[in-house]
Amino acid sequence: VRDWFSHGTSPKENPWLIALRAEDPWPEHPMKILRVPADPTRPASSSSLPPTHLNTQTHWWDASQLYGSSTERQALRRSGRDGKLLMGDNGRLPLPADPALNPALVPGWWLGLELLVTVFTREHNAICDRLCAEYPHWSDDDLFERARLINAALTAKIHTVEWTPAIISHPTSQVALKANWWGLEMERLHRLFGRLSASEALSGIPGSQVEHFGVPYCLTEEFSIVYRMHPLIPDAYRFRAAEDGRSLLECTFRDIAGPHAEEVLQHLSLTDAFYSFGTAYPGAIILNNYPRFLQHFERPDGYFMDLAATDILRTRELGVPRYNQFRTLLHLPPASSFEDLAGDAALAEKMRRVYNNEIDRVDLIVGMFAEKRPQGFAFSETAFRIFIVMASRRLNSDRFLSEDFTPGVYTQVGMEWIRDNTMSTVLLRHYPHLRSALRGVDNAFTPWPGTNA
Repeated sequence: VRDWFSHGTSPKENPWLIALRAEDPWPEHPMKILRVPADPTRPASSSSLPPTHLNTQTHWWDASQLYGSSTERQALRRSGRDGKLLMGDNGRLPLPADPALNPALVPGWWLGLELLVTVFTREHNAICDRLCAEYPHWSDDDLFERARLINAALTAKIHTVEWTPAIISHPTSQVALKANWWGLEMERLHRLFGRLSASEALSGIPGSQVEHFGVPYCLTEEFSIVYRMHPLIPDAYRFRAAEDGRSLLECTFRDIAGPHAEEVLQHLSLTDAFYSFGTAYPGAIILNNYPRFLQHFERPDGYFMDLAATDILRTRELGVPRYNQFRTLLHLPPASSFEDLAGDAALAEKMRRVYNNEIDRVDLIVGMFAEKRPQGFAFSETAFRIFIVMASRRLNSDRFLSEDFTPGVYTQVGMEWIRDNTMSTVLLRHYPHLRSALRGVDNAFTPWPGTNA
């Protein structure tokens, strides 16, 4: 998500003011929520049209969370030698000393994100080593640009055929999601024979023709809203040793967020950190399970925010419809009553009080969290409808993941690297002491069997 969209830094002036009850413990009454930055390109004559906001990130699958969305940011990450990215001698990210450039001081940074940025930075450098061995005459720029392409495509593959089927684990959806990458040939035939057809249905989207479906590619506000899955993040964390499972450290989310992530890594190896996350279970995306620390979250700039309240406000501010209208626009049946939506009398009564007995006023996020989920789904069917459309569209519209997904663009070495690697092989390349933990694990995004101390 950090690769795809951000509306930029919110202005401190003219925040939304949210009235609170007198007994509410929030430290400031009314609650202030910063607005999404205005769109400076919007014509003054368009005031009657729906709201628009700019995306400050590149919305392509280009791994900009590693490389940046501008040449200036990219230059800060590059070593200038053999195409590689900067990496500390201790195997950790060298974060810039300048606060304006330090990603740990940008809201949203936390230990889990730092681990993934670290491992795929190391993966980029490993790809550079392989390319340099095969093409010793290539320049620093040649190696960097090709390694970036390969690394970005590998993250796209991992997301498509591993992460998404792990979070949507119904057998039918797993086949459909993996078919986005390999087609109905599936992986085994694809490995043996490559593309058997020009059809994406048979041979997958990578290697097929670019398809924009008659409209310019973009990421919709609806997509950004259904990706607000903060209940996945637990409040409490127990870090354990990969070697024997013994307890090393217990933390809250506040302890591992923002610049505190670096402090935690002073006491943990990256291997132990990955092991601890790999053997842990995420939170459930349901009502009454929002992380408490995110409801009273102190950003690195010192600003306090209730992220749950912010999530709900953002759906309204960005023009995303309420739950029932959203379902109707997707040609899905709307909820007929609070009981129909909640499936629980006590929860239905609570929602009825909040929304003054008006089912059509239920906010999209609240409705999706309340909705009964299909078998194996970590989130609602409503979210899935948007999710699955964008999962295909991100591949269809990107020439590097469709018609230019060829050895001529990626090199044969690059195509083999993408074909032969998974999240597990990436982890084991850089953290080989995870081998015992990952033994027998088919998908690194499902919880690994833990070792009890």
